[in-house]
Amino acid sequence: MPSNNGKKESKVEAAKKKSKLLRGKIAETLASEATHFEHDDTQVLKFHGVYQQDDRDVRRERKQAGQEADYSFMVRVALPGGLLSGDQYLSLDRIADDYANGTLRITTRQGIQFHGVYKKDLKSTIAGINQRLMTTLSACGDVERNVMACPAPLGDAAHVLLQETAREIAVQLRPASRAYHEIWLDEEKVVSTLEKEPFYGDQYLPRKFKTGIALDSDNCIDVYSYDCGLVAVLKDGRIQGYQVLIGGGMGMSHGKADTFARLAEPMGYIGPEHAVETVRTVAAVFRDHGNRADRKHARLKYLLEEWGIDRFREEFRQRVDFELAPPVSLPTPEFHDHLGRNEQGDGKWFYGIFVENGRIADRDGCRLKSALRSIIETHRPGVRLTSSQNLLLTDLDESALVEIEKGLTDHGVAFVGELSAARRYSMACPALPTCGLAITESERVMPSVVDRIEAELERLGLSDVPLTLRMTGCPNGCARPYTADIAFVGRKPGEQYNVYVGGGLAGDRVADLLAEDVPVDELVAAIRPLLERWAGQRRDGEGLSDFYQRLFPRELPRMKITGAEEPTQGRISLEVLR
Repeated sequence: MPSNNGKKESKVEAAKKKSKLLRGKIAETLASEATHFEHDDTQVLKFHGVYQQDDRDVRRERKQAGQEADYSFMVRVALPGGLLSGDQYLSLDRIADDYANGTLRITTRQGIQFHGVYKKDLKSTIAGINQRLMTTLSACGDVERNVMACPAPLGDAAHVLLQETAREIAVQLRPASRAYHEIWLDEEKVVSTLEKEPFYGDQYLPRKFKTGIALDSDNCIDVYSYDCGLVAVLKDGRIQGYQVLIGGGMGMSHGKADTFARLAEPMGYIGPEHAVETVRTVAAVFRDHGNRADRKHARLKYLLEEWGIDRFREEFRQRVDFELAPPVSLPTPEFHDHLGRNEQGDGKWFYGIFVENGRIADRDGCRLKSALRSIIETHRPGVRLTSSQNLLLTDLDESALVEIEKGLTDHGVAFVGELSAARRYSMACPALPTCGLAITESERVMPSVVDRIEAELERLGLSDVPLTLRMTGCPNGCARPYTADIAFVGRKPGEQYNVYVGGGLAGDRVADLLAEDVPVDELVAAIRPLLERWAGQRRDGEGLSDFYQRLFPRELPRMKITGAEEPTQGRISLEVLR
């Protein structure tokens, strides 16, 4: 039975149940003069890849003028493994100009988001995406979200199998309802008492479910951050099996100690042929036992916290007819962002391009959007998106690399060798003005924050040392802040942030809370004592996270950060650092 402790199911659960398998009243509202959708349908829309938003920059003045909010929509494209063709990319580029705000945004989960789509253009936007054999279905909602995989276009058996497995998981766990095709693609309505969701049922999952597939040699997707992760164990370049991780998740709520960000933990080891069924079974256990009363406790990590890994493992074993072996020992994970020039191994090359905070736009002397359009129109490469919000151009002749770099230079786009390590490994969520959950700025202020940190690192002689910097406008963790070397998490209006330190590139440890309620202009001052001590006492090649962990060792590895932790965790304070 679900872990609801006798409580009534949430309003979202009721909305899903009443939606007639994701139909709701979406079609009727689309055909009306209304500028937006009402509550239940805003929940159902998420399953279709759509979030209703409004421009928060003008919300107050419009309300004071007696006007309704300036409603628009975020539309998200699900791209398993971050894979799309050059033609598909160009079609998304056109859609951004025709129906959205003229920009594309690479998500931290290898998808593409459009912002600023008005209701009158929703159907054309989604239909245009589908015409190029892409979909927004289950890019959001209480289902399996976009499935992650290492995007490097290497032709070895391991990378090929990772991509194939990601696509198969995505296909197997998409909703079966024809509602999406009826509403957005004008297919014949087929709803009847006989139509069913064979896997999800009429309420789908208790909350979203995220899956990622990594290599034991490269955790470029932050596999420990997801509900279910598969880590491929390699031998002679081939996948021997997968370590199964469960229970990760980056969201929590400020001031609530019973909410937390958490790393996934090992459940067991499986043969590669059982990958899809394993993810499906983990999702099924979550479907049947997850909390449907309290949305703040509805993720898989809370079920795992309630049950413990042994009980979950036993429930899993009862549902499958293959062996779940004990977890195996894995090497310390490494991280590769795949930027710059790289050989594919088949005589071709791929080229990784840095996209600051994932925003593909023409602005501030850097015309990235125009550069990418010109390059892709000319060279017709494949395109792959990374979990660091960057973009890879694939299947290139070596002769094309010089032309690509010239095109980037002509459009004011920096090469990876021109970036500081801090900027190269930085990420931010969109936050204001579009996200309804944002407490503070994130994407719009992160470049200036990085500017100031770059200056500090240059002063200390640390410009070239890898350092992950992440910022979010709220504690929900969309940019995975809690596994970063340094993270700034929106805490209070007026641009005040909590500061976390001690994660790292490998993505296998959570950070500590260093300081609370720090104004944006004081963020550098808050971390300066740690940076100075790192500069003066670091060992050869020692990154900030390893230095921090050596300086303030944990008695036991820590897997989670709760929403009401006091600064220092009893281990570190600004006074100690000074």
